Formats: sequence, structure tokens, C-alpha cells
Amino acid sequence: MDNRVAVISIIVTNSENIEQLNKILHEYAEFVIGRMGIPYKVKNINIICLAVDAPQDVISALSGKLGRLNGVTVKTALAKA
Repeated sequence: MDNRVAVISIIVTNSENIEQLNKILHEYAEFVIGRMGIPYKVKNINIICLAVDAPQDVISALSGKLGRLNGVTVKTALAKA
């Protein structure tokens, strides 16, 4: 299966799940191009932008695992090419 480039946007409103989130990201580390995290203290949330290069099913699995965490919202955008 061909790899796709995607951006996964993650908003964390429940900091109790940060450890589990990082564990999941570590499992998929081989597919991660880069990661940017922004703690937004005014709203007490964390914003993470993750760039990945992986097969479509891996991207879907990663997004799904992250999205099932309580207090975590995930949106994925795939490159067309």
C-alpha cells in the first residue's frame, strides 16, 4: 500500500490522558515526520499538530486510537497526492 502524507490535529482538554496519548504516539513514531505541541494556558488545553507519512490504514488507526481517548479531539487532513 502506498504511503500518504497527512496532518493530524489534536486538541487535548483532559490532561489526565496525556501519558496515554504520548504512549500511542510512541507506538507510531516510525511514521511521524514532525510534531508541534502548543500548551494554551488561557483555555487550559493543549494543541498538537502531527505530520505523518504512512499507509492510509495506519493513519486511520492512529487517528482512531487518539480519538477514543477521553478529552481528546482529533481531525485528520490527507494530502491529495
